[in-house]
Amino acid sequence: MVAYSSSRTVLLIVSGSIAAYKAPEVVRQLQTAGMKVRCVLTQGGARFVTPFTLQALTVAPVATDLFSLTEEHEMGHIALSRWADLVLVCPASANLLARMAHGLAEDLASAILLATSAPVMVAPAMNVRMWEHMATRQNMDTLAARGVMILPPACGPMACGEFGPGRLPEPTDVCGAVQAFFRARSQQDGPLAGIKVLITAGPTHEPLDPVRYLANRSSGKQGYAIADSFADMGAAVTLVSGPVSLPAPAGVTVVGCETAQQMHEAVLAALPCDVAVCAAAVADWRPETQVTQKIKKTGPNDSPPPLMLVPNPDILAELSAPTALRPKLVIGFAAETQTVLTHARDKFHRKGCDWLVANDVSPGTGVMGGADNKVFLLSRNGTEEWPLMGKDEVARRLVQRVVDWRAGGVEERYDSEDGSS
Repeated sequence: MVAYSSSRTVLLIVSGSIAAYKAPEVVRQLQTAGMKVRCVLTQGGARFVTPFTLQALTVAPVATDLFSLTEEHEMGHIALSRWADLVLVCPASANLLARMAHGLAEDLASAILLATSAPVMVAPAMNVRMWEHMATRQNMDTLAARGVMILPPACGPMACGEFGPGRLPEPTDVCGAVQAFFRARSQQDGPLAGIKVLITAGPTHEPLDPVRYLANRSSGKQGYAIADSFADMGAAVTLVSGPVSLPAPAGVTVVGCETAQQMHEAVLAALPCDVAVCAAAVADWRPETQVTQKIKKTGPNDSPPPLMLVPNPDILAELSAPTALRPKLVIGFAAETQTVLTHARDKFHRKGCDWLVANDVSPGTGVMGGADNKVFLLSRNGTEEWPLMGKDEVARRLVQRVVDWRAGGVEERYDSEDGSS
């Protein structure tokens, strides 16, 4: 197995803005995304959040004082500035942004920002008039010219009662920006750097009329987790997604669609690619006709209207066919409710894909829409049974297999028309 361990350490500087109360949630989300976090708290920031809160979350001392004997006997501001892969100032007050722009180093936070050679990202948060003031605008221009990454503040109601730009972006958005930074870095040195990956996820909705549609219970969680894991490994990921209620993965190109035909068109438009993962639960059939008005029931004795179905495009089979645009590795999914392996093996050979991930989605498993999955991985080398685990872990394990496959240079594919090796 080819292991990849990219350091993702974040030094979070919390400055004096009322939005500092969101800092603990930023810490939690960064940690959930697999990052190691340490915190620096300014004197103003400590007015809104305590060092004890941040220390409890990070399990690391919270640095607060430039002239602390504990920290500065080893030049703590220098050590902290060298420790981080990314320095994140969140929230960034107007005062701290001004000191950054003018190169002042009058406290621990500003000294670290002057001493660090790590990339710096700031998430400003302040009153709308402060944000729009010419002095702040010039300071932001100066910082941007120096390469500081700036998360624009959100627009909305302020704690002071005013409305406009100046709100701290939500912790989810801050974490997404940090993830996108690290994923962009992985595209330079990750084990899948230079690899283009196409993933389908979620259900498709096949309209009957403007109100009703045929669909399935797929949540898209497994496909989205796979997109996250590929992006972490440095791949350039395009995610073609049916209708889901999930946030777009950071650093991933998301193409939304509704029907199987639209998904088919989006997949073809995303070619060529090196790896394709068909995790979407694509409807096999669609209504032959879609009426333009709502189908009405006019009386209790009305007969149901006839429903004629026609087949949808077979995206997995088309990607697996031996054409000039065929990806080097095609991975299909099979969701079954009975005799899982029998149906999965039949699908594996019929479709002609290289690997197939099969799972049991029968009632009672909780797989559809749930957080966990238990899968079988089929390849020409045989069948593996994986234990029950979180969908995130299934994704990491599958992507690690792709890393190993690429490192080994072995193309497990079925080139003959009947899918035999």
